[in-house]
Amino acid sequence: MRQVINLNNGWKFTQDSIKSGMIPTRPGIKWKSVDLPHTWNALDGQDGGFDYYRGQCWYMTSIDVNLEPDEVAYLEFMGAEAVADVYVNDVKVCTHKGGFSTFRCDITPFIKRNKAKITVSVDNSESKEVYPQNADFTFYGGLYRDVNLIITDRRHFDLDYYGTPGIAVTPTVNADGSADVLIDVYTPNLDSECEIIVETAGMTQTIPYGQSQCTFNFQDPHLWNGRKDPYLYTVAAKIVRQGKVLDNVSQRYGIRTFSVDPEKGFFLNGKSYPLHGVSRHQDRENMGWAITEKEHRQDMELIAEVGANTIRLAHYQHSQTFYDLCDEYGMIVWAEIPFISSFMPGEAARNNTLSQMKELVLQNYNHPSIVCWGIANEITIGGENPELIDNLHALNDLCHSLDKTRLTTIANLTMVEIDSVLNSITDILSYNHYFGWYVGDVADNGPWFDEFHAAHPDRCLGLSEYGCEGILKYHTDDPKVQDYTEEYQAYYHEEMLKTFASRPYLWSTHVWNMFDFGSDMRDEGGVKGRNNKGLVTYDRKTKKDSFYIYKAYWTSEHFVHICGRRYFDRASDTITVKVYSNCGKITLDVNGQRVGTVQGDKVFVFENVPLNAGINTLKAFSDDCQDFIELNRVDAPNESYVLKSANGSGSGNVANWFESMSSEGELEFKEGYFSINDKLGDIMKTEQGNKFVSDMVDKVSEAMNMSISKGMMNMAKGFTVVKVFDMAGSRVPDSAKVWVNQELQKIPKN
Repeated sequence: MRQVINLNNGWKFTQDSIKSGMIPTRPGIKWKSVDLPHTWNALDGQDGGFDYYRGQCWYMTSIDVNLEPDEVAYLEFMGAEAVADVYVNDVKVCTHKGGFSTFRCDITPFIKRNKAKITVSVDNSESKEVYPQNADFTFYGGLYRDVNLIITDRRHFDLDYYGTPGIAVTPTVNADGSADVLIDVYTPNLDSECEIIVETAGMTQTIPYGQSQCTFNFQDPHLWNGRKDPYLYTVAAKIVRQGKVLDNVSQRYGIRTFSVDPEKGFFLNGKSYPLHGVSRHQDRENMGWAITEKEHRQDMELIAEVGANTIRLAHYQHSQTFYDLCDEYGMIVWAEIPFISSFMPGEAARNNTLSQMKELVLQNYNHPSIVCWGIANEITIGGENPELIDNLHALNDLCHSLDKTRLTTIANLTMVEIDSVLNSITDILSYNHYFGWYVGDVADNGPWFDEFHAAHPDRCLGLSEYGCEGILKYHTDDPKVQDYTEEYQAYYHEEMLKTFASRPYLWSTHVWNMFDFGSDMRDEGGVKGRNNKGLVTYDRKTKKDSFYIYKAYWTSEHFVHICGRRYFDRASDTITVKVYSNCGKITLDVNGQRVGTVQGDKVFVFENVPLNAGINTLKAFSDDCQDFIELNRVDAPNESYVLKSANGSGSGNVANWFESMSSEGELEFKEGYFSINDKLGDIMKTEQGNKFVSDMVDKVSEAMNMSISKGMMNMAKGFTVVKVFDMAGSRVPDSAKVWVNQELQKIPKN
């Protein structure tokens, strides 16, 4: 029978430069001992500067492999970022391009005297053919998931079929409520004396030699019903020859139906099931992607606590451990490939998108939690072109050819026009909108959705990303966009939840992001190397106030949360206290004295709450739960609560800066000169244009308290100036647009 032996311990690692095409055998190479999972970017990938090491590194270990006659040995890699070359006893046995999927190598012919020296080159260098290459997150190089040795009979369930388990389960619920479960097995090396025995739910069938399918009928199936009842069955299959079990596999699966309606949203098992949830990146502070089951489970427990019922697993294939947890916890999952941000032309890059999609679908086919395959995210940042559109169609068609039971989707950026062809490629679609943070106002979200829905009432529309930065050290009584305070983040999410409540046609909404995550290109809000839009901090130790407004909307077990506990020093004798709760009535006491009782829904506000000098104890409670915080009444405001701009003043405002630049007159467009209708990338190709754009970026960066890195500028080069203004909305007055256009009209295109 099959043996699966974990090989995580006892590796050697080197970052020493090795000549291309060589393996590290020369004397003097500096090796250090590591265990897997491992990444070499755990620290430099999160410290800012966009200078984390991207290149080739090496891993090496030696193992004993004692094979019986007719046995074979495979190495199984659960994740290696991004290109891996595997050598056994100094002979290359396989290459894999793609940092997120499982791949295996048959090492049987390369074992010598029951020994195998395993050497693995892993390379996360920039490439013109392997996705992703440019995105707002760090690409942590390394063997960052488990490595296993699989030993089994030469007649086995297919170990070469795109990293799959060798068995596929397709449940179908019939009109009368019964269900048929089709089992496909992949067994390329059987002989005529082999048969396959399949068992599930107390039923057994035998698949004779030459056949590869069987079907089980369930008269009264126990449905997998999301968070309410995520019931899982198990199917076990074994290859038997002359009474001996040669190989065996098992898979869990769930029986369910789902559909999406353009007016009424998502349905699970025939009943309305509104999807509200979060997006998740897989990294952790000081660990990068090299996390274990412990960290995966902690993430899931936090997502469950906030009350989410759907997760967008961005922007790549996640660990099988986490997909298993999604099945167990009843999460509805959007799974996607890293076809993101920057389109790379050419056949090799196109083939890489298709390869990664094939692995994603086939490796994860049996997970009942997954309902849609995401083919791309913000892929038009560099503009739309026929080759890109053709690539998207090919991915969409591939998904449907591999899986006829699920839908396809895409995440488009705000700049994609409502009538774009990108909105008609996939079965359903979503947008990434940051109205109220990078562009416009939070109130702009609802009207945009309504405009799209009115124009395309037959399209199933969702919101795949929305969010804003909330940094724990910044606080205010008067929250404003881009002040980075915990208070503005909480206000923003309050408004978004109100927007969703009145728009049931949205098929799903996914907060960006559940957790802060590493993005070495970033320097925003005084924090380097990090995206701070999470509801929970990067180390998972602190739930921001915004976490609790979602918990109030999405959960039923009573709780009370007083906001502003990290806004400890207060320089007023009376303050406003906000409480989030899913109870209907909240009472507030301060220093043992009753302030009052407020009836409400989710958000409870107490005005003119008195504070004594020094420490004050606040207690908010309902009939069955309570919360306490302490606040310190001080004489002067704590200046550390306000983000300082580069000139030492308080947080700047891009709208105020643009108002300082104004010009009268109409927009003019002289032929041969740049204008606001040109792309930033084209303007920057000229010396004069590059200086103008660079000067503008520096000034906007200071006003926004955000360092716009090289990586971000690369992503923005596909934007026209007028598109940037359109997305900024009312923050840029028309007079400023005229001024910018006049300045560009002084710059010749030659």
